[in-house]
Amino acid sequence: MPPSATADARRLVVTRGLRGLADGAVSVLLADYLSTIGLSPLQIGAIVTGTLLGSAALTLAVGLLGHRLDRRRVLLGSSALMFATGLGFLGVTAFWPLLVVAVAGTLNPSAGDVSVFLPTEQAALTETVEDRHRTAIFAGCNLSGSLAGALGALASGLPVAIANREGWDLAEAERSAFVLYAVVAIVSGAIYLRLSPAMQRTAGPAKAAPLMKSRRIVLHLSALFCLDSFGGGFIVQSLLALWLFRRFALPVETAGAIFFAAGIAAAFSQLVSAKLAAKIGLINTMVYTHLPSNVLLVLVALMPDVKLAVALLLLRMCLSQMDVPARQSYVMAVVPPEERSAAASVTNVPRSLAAAIAPLFAGAMLGRSSFGWPLVCGGVAKAIYDVLLLVQFRAVVPPDEAGPKRAGGD
Repeated sequence: MPPSATADARRLVVTRGLRGLADGAVSVLLADYLSTIGLSPLQIGAIVTGTLLGSAALTLAVGLLGHRLDRRRVLLGSSALMFATGLGFLGVTAFWPLLVVAVAGTLNPSAGDVSVFLPTEQAALTETVEDRHRTAIFAGCNLSGSLAGALGALASGLPVAIANREGWDLAEAERSAFVLYAVVAIVSGAIYLRLSPAMQRTAGPAKAAPLMKSRRIVLHLSALFCLDSFGGGFIVQSLLALWLFRRFALPVETAGAIFFAAGIAAAFSQLVSAKLAAKIGLINTMVYTHLPSNVLLVLVALMPDVKLAVALLLLRMCLSQMDVPARQSYVMAVVPPEERSAAASVTNVPRSLAAAIAPLFAGAMLGRSSFGWPLVCGGVAKAIYDVLLLVQFRAVVPPDEAGPKRAGGD
């Protein structure tokens, strides 16, 4: 935790970790659970798409209105919706009702945080530390989410193991993940109640437009982030788990252990991100770590056996998330404080929308072949994004990066 971090920063980091725990467990179990209750790969892809579309709509609404809303109330309302989502998946098994819950709720099928909490938390986090610690606090927050997500992924194998040992119904056992999801929502809400008055205020004048000064750069970044997220939609954790199940016949317990190791690797790599960004700049950090990880993703799909595939997957995870705190910090740095909530939303919502398109195609691909076509498509799209980002934004320097590092061209 950066030395200038406030108590509110710690509370936000803790709640991010709690959500990561729930998301990690649910994202690994989701595909197997939906398969167990009789859904096809195409239907599973549709539900994953529904969760992302719903998250996009909610995140956009919250982000664009965030400068007018009380932040604590927004976070408490988001916690209530998360609780309702857990209850919905716990009690519904038919495809169409599940799709409705997926679209209306907060369920996160990916390893990252793509939820209604995101724009409010990012804007709030920026104000809990000094500017020089901004990237570090984002790295710490993402570390919390990634570590907890890894633990959740590891724990996802417990319901299956217990069901097999005790002879319980597998689907009933796997539903326990949604109980955890609902409980985490309650605990998160209790923590949000303790946020200080500084976090309860709105971010700007009620009559101000959400994006006035930074519209051009935010929309430009958003367009690029769409491409990255479209590629990421092919490999959200639920579908990556489904590929491992179908390609190598891995049991859920083994897949959970793999995603635990991957989450640990991704988590600690983000600590390096802040230090690297301080030396070479935010844009260079984003590209020079992300591009190699996408080459590795394509190679994973080509591996003939599970050991090689998992080894490359873990190596990729050592690099793939290092761009996240740098990206979040960059967006917050290039927009004025009163527009940060809207900027966080507008740069993340298109990511959710673009990511929501790909799972449907990925599910169809996996329904026809066990080869890793989704991994190839995802890796290529994300690599193109890296190149475009470097070419178009390496000269756009955040105010706190101006100075000696400019000789490096960032």
